[in-house]
Amino acid sequence: MKNANTDIESLGLTKQRKVVLRVIREAEKHLTANEVFENAKALLPTISFATVYNSLRYLKDNGHIGEIQFGNGASRYDRMTSRHDHALCNDCGKLVDMELEMPAELIELAAKYSKFKPESLELTLRGLCPDCNEK
Repeated sequence: MKNANTDIESLGLTKQRKVVLRVIREAEKHLTANEVFENAKALLPTISFATVYNSLRYLKDNGHIGEIQFGNGASRYDRMTSRHDHALCNDCGKLVDMELEMPAELIELAAKYSKFKPESLELTLRGLCPDCNEK
């Protein structure tokens, strides 16, 4: 990801925010705040959890990363900021990206049933990943 690091340098972020963004962009999975902290600490030993947490919030609010929130208060962070969906394993917790086209009719139907004014619709498929399904 040579270009990603160059992009990071051009964003004008603090050293700590650059490290947090680099950790998320280079991760092969969706990381929790604790996992981001552990990986960031390996790159910048003086970084604190509070700094990582505040950096995650800043990077999300400024559109540099995505946040996937779950009902239990746990969040995972995503390098993809464009609209996409996810599949979540109920056994091991594996989370993978899916790029599905969302039909307008589905959005309209969801709005009708919920009586919400739609802003976005994201799908989370919950089930067993291939590895857990083979167990």
